[in-house]
Amino acid sequence: MADTKREIERKYELPEWPDADTPPRLPDLTRVRGVSSLTDKGVVELDAVYYDTPDLRLAADSVTLRRRTGGADEGWHLKFPVSTGIRDEIQAPLAETLPDELARLLRSRVRRGELAPVVRLRSSRALSHLLDSKGRPLAEVSVDTVSGRRFTGDAVQLTSWTEVEVELADGADPALLDAVEKQLRKADVRPASAPSKLARALGEAVPRKPGDRAGRPPVTAGDHVLAYLREQADAIVRRDTEVRRDLPDSVHQLRVATRRMRSAFRSYHKILDKSLTGPLADELKWLAGELGVDRDQEVLETHLTSRIDAVDRALLLGPVRARMQIWGMAERVDSRNRTLAALDSDRYLALLDAIDALLADPPLRKAAAGKPAKVLPKAILKDYDRLAGRIEYALALAPGTDRDVALHNARKAAKRARYAADAGRPALGTPAKHLSKRMKAVQSVLGEHQDSVVARAELRSLAIQAHAANETAFTWGLLYGQEEARAEDRERELPRVWAESSARKWRAALGG
Repeated sequence: MADTKREIERKYELPEWPDADTPPRLPDLTRVRGVSSLTDKGVVELDAVYYDTPDLRLAADSVTLRRRTGGADEGWHLKFPVSTGIRDEIQAPLAETLPDELARLLRSRVRRGELAPVVRLRSSRALSHLLDSKGRPLAEVSVDTVSGRRFTGDAVQLTSWTEVEVELADGADPALLDAVEKQLRKADVRPASAPSKLARALGEAVPRKPGDRAGRPPVTAGDHVLAYLREQADAIVRRDTEVRRDLPDSVHQLRVATRRMRSAFRSYHKILDKSLTGPLADELKWLAGELGVDRDQEVLETHLTSRIDAVDRALLLGPVRARMQIWGMAERVDSRNRTLAALDSDRYLALLDAIDALLADPPLRKAAAGKPAKVLPKAILKDYDRLAGRIEYALALAPGTDRDVALHNARKAAKRARYAADAGRPALGTPAKHLSKRMKAVQSVLGEHQDSVVARAELRSLAIQAHAANETAFTWGLLYGQEEARAEDRERELPRVWAESSARKWRAALGG
């Protein structure tokens, strides 16, 4: 069974040591505020083999997979970056082959590829623990003398170096790392140039991602749209792993990335040939739909539970909470299984490959070479006008099913206008940022209205089930009435929120 831990550490390079026969020594770290003592834990011999695809897809994403022997935590280690100096490490017991539970977490990156050894690192690790006045561990400090072999085809490249790792103990104050670093710098110990041992061993062998401009800023309208699409492609791959780990909000974030990419294809069809992006957009719609079952269930269950919690106890008649829990558990299992089945499908892998292929060789149209300030606002304002038409149509309808459907369609248009503005923000600046903010406000009102529509349908179903089981349906009817009132409030609020999004203002600001 795999275990997960949050790894917060910093790496340093030791200066050149004049005496090769004398091991390097660190400055006195007991001088660091809060550190009372340092205990020598001896030397540990570690042997780690790092695995990747032949084209180093894991390394390109700063993901490391190794099989390590020696030390207290020998086994398979899979590390995902969280932020600078912070990684989530998932450990599985030592085995000859990669455990399935780790292999699944790499599916969006490895896909149909094969994993093979790319680097072998042997480290002689001198360990020390920094302790506070009560003998509690604050950090682990290691001086690693590393010798590495990089496998490139039939060739083997050798390398060696010495580095220092300072890893924060569980529950310790992260400010300790700053204090330790200050003391190390006084001894001319500098931050490492590479974020990990693997990155140092691979050097310049790590590839760039499809369509990567190697740090060059976007210039044309096409550059900006492609940069936005690359962000979404990276998010899809990253969120895939988080969904499989069942991290909070991960399904929602993965679904948002698919929607943003699909929306960009449609909004910027004058930049990217829709005859080629259209089929990809259809596949993204399919994926968002599969993910939506899990996400919608999560949102609905949270909302209904909060509504039940707010009801006066005297009005909670019958086994309301018990029925809610049974319904939620059954629906949650079904939706989770459906999500994972979609992510494990060949159709999904084909979609990921198609996204990479498009970014590597984008089907650019003539407008892609145009100036961002001229091309992007036209697309954004077109989506804005589309939203305006849908809101006007919806508000002209009488309350009822047709109006509910029209408001839901308006919500979709608000998302598209918002996402189009987000894609243009790096080029258009504050006006696009403000438009996105206003579209989000409109989307929020329409979203709450749609949530009420969905909640009412489920509450009616729960009431029918309660009645069939000879339970009173009073509380379910009460909740249904509250949802009706909620929808009416949002419908009254919409004209005011929409009036604050003046078309004249946005056309002037964006230059459209």
